[in-house]
Amino acid sequence: MEIFTQNARDNQSLEAALRRGEPCLIVARGDQLEIIADVLEIHPRIVGECLAATPSKMESHEGFDFIALNIPNRDDLFKPYHRTCIYYRRGLMLFVCDGDRIADGIVEALKKGELEPTLDRVFYSYFDQLTAGDTALLEDIEQEISDLEEALLTSEKQDCTREIVMLRRKLMALKRYYEQLLEISEMIEENGNELVNKRALRYFRMLTGRVNRLYHGVMTLRDYVTQVRESYQAQVDISLNRLMKLFTVITAVCLPLTLIAGWYGMNFDMPEYRQPWAYPALIVISLAVVAVCIYHFRKNKWL
Repeated sequence: MEIFTQNARDNQSLEAALRRGEPCLIVARGDQLEIIADVLEIHPRIVGECLAATPSKMESHEGFDFIALNIPNRDDLFKPYHRTCIYYRRGLMLFVCDGDRIADGIVEALKKGELEPTLDRVFYSYFDQLTAGDTALLEDIEQEISDLEEALLTSEKQDCTREIVMLRRKLMALKRYYEQLLEISEMIEENGNELVNKRALRYFRMLTGRVNRLYHGVMTLRDYVTQVRESYQAQVDISLNRLMKLFTVITAVCLPLTLIAGWYGMNFDMPEYRQPWAYPALIVISLAVVAVCIYHFRKNKWL
């Protein structure tokens, strides 16, 4: 199998390999695609699809398959995705990407003899490594959610709105990615152009099952985040109810005093105004009202 990497501008060597009928693996950058597209007889629409920012998808045409992948950054899911396109026909596989570590790793493995030099094996190895380590990624997110839940229950955190939003955004990005990857894997299994042999198809069936499990794992984590958000909202509601209860108690205590103040604030000549004990008596009555109200609220556990 002939391998052409970033020096894919060498069209003469590429044309010679195609004339000999040897299987060719090409890893090219986006700016090289238009140069080699004529040699490979790739339709201009496919070239445009490779260079455009379209969603992940797979198209099965007469004699060739085209796959566009938007791969999230595992180290930081908020960073822009990495785009890789694959053009696959009998005897030729073309990767169009800018610094795809998986594709570069496969080329190195082929050069070292660590990977079977067939296009079927290269095709499956790429998709196999797309999900390598994703189980650990989901476990890390689950632990992050668990830590957040514990911090809320122990009152170590008072506000976790930002953390919940970030977790939901992470899981949304993974959900969208696994949905598209699952659809692509199922289309590969259909093998409309019979480009994949039976052994590789068996591997792709296992891949489909793995992606399906990862997808359902993401959905479970989304439900977990929803539960944490609901628990947080319940705590906020309880805190608000406690605050409103306190204000209600204060209002209830002050209401009789307001009534007394309003009563003696009327512009009438009241007899007790002329009594020397009237003012101290009013103070005692006010304190007694406050004491009775507080005793009543404490007895009923309102305060």
